[in-house]
Amino acid sequence: MEKLKAAGLYGGGLISLSGALVKRYNECLAVLGLSPTTLPHFKVDAMGWSPEISEERKDPYYLNIGEANSNAILVSPQQEQLPVYMPFHSFDRDLIRAVFAAYRKEIKDITKDSAICIHLDQKMDAYHNPLDLLYYTKIEVTFKLINDLEKKQRQQLDLVAQFNEGNNFINRELHHKILKSARDHGDLRTRKLLLEVLNLPVSSFYTRAFGGVFILKDFIKPVMIFESTETFNTAIKDTSHDVLLYHIDHTELIETLQHHLIVERDLHKAARTDRYERIKKHLLSSHLSATEHPLNEILASQFLFKKYLNTLDPEVQKQLLSVERFNQRKIVERELKEDEVVPPMFLKALLAPHSALEEEHKELINTLICKMMPIDPLHLYWFDKQNFYSNYSQWNENYKDWVIDCILESHKTESV
Repeated sequence: MEKLKAAGLYGGGLISLSGALVKRYNECLAVLGLSPTTLPHFKVDAMGWSPEISEERKDPYYLNIGEANSNAILVSPQQEQLPVYMPFHSFDRDLIRAVFAAYRKEIKDITKDSAICIHLDQKMDAYHNPLDLLYYTKIEVTFKLINDLEKKQRQQLDLVAQFNEGNNFINRELHHKILKSARDHGDLRTRKLLLEVLNLPVSSFYTRAFGGVFILKDFIKPVMIFESTETFNTAIKDTSHDVLLYHIDHTELIETLQHHLIVERDLHKAARTDRYERIKKHLLSSHLSATEHPLNEILASQFLFKKYLNTLDPEVQKQLLSVERFNQRKIVERELKEDEVVPPMFLKALLAPHSALEEEHKELINTLICKMMPIDPLHLYWFDKQNFYSNYSQWNENYKDWVIDCILESHKTESV
């Protein structure tokens, strides 16, 4: 991970906590029933997730209490602008944005001397059946301040109200109570500490529960797509729900997604994209062993790429260049089918979200495509960071350098 950290691609763009903020963070962990971290300083993202604590606990989702209960921690208003590194659900980023949109002033006020625990509650204490996910239509966001600061505010306001009644202004005992409250907690009377429950709608989404499930509900018919074979085999035994069930590797899935106008594929257009070039280079790297040049130089150079491509077995070359071959033959052979020339890995990898989809759905479908065929390292980083980090540790060192360059170059392009 050191190269990723140096490039700002792991733990980058986060804020550092130390001193009093670490103490407040640990108090939030205690509220969630979790043990404190022993780290004196660490970084957090928009939801309070820390890569250092994740490594410390060997648990990428340490803030969750079971699969059905997600949590977040806010210790600073600066978290609003941060990324969400390890979402458990595809809508987690939108939820934390909604929280800041609703309570920006309150969060700024509260985090001056306190912190906020956020519970994302879908009214299920635990998942028992994967079909339960179909009932996930809204999420209730509740808030808990450490040290019960909002209760202390109500107590202080009650004391002040008593003070203003009758002759209570001469009550010395009441004076002492008010002064003690002010010394312990400051003047809370005008603080914005009350955070009402937020109810937010949920439509199509992805969750890592049950080994990973996509729930697509905004199309012709609900579709559930499972990453886990075991979970899929359990789900298909349920005949009481009107829903299409697929494992992510099923060949019939692509046809359904196209029929429902969820994905589309245009090989002529895809062949002119940077994404297609990245996929070819990724596949080339998997076929190379001993080379005269470092792998990152081969993948970065058009001339070296062609040089090493021509050293491969002719059948491998045909596979790597199958999209170009199909587009050339299609000009003359009008009845030619894609799968007659292009191997399944390309047909899956070059799918795209349907152009008519809304942006939020496009990101979800890009995640699905990436999981169906994870051979574009840039999209893997964008849409499935957990798998990216897992795969990264197994890659050739020079290939890592090339991938990092791809990601950094994409950031430059976005900022132009």
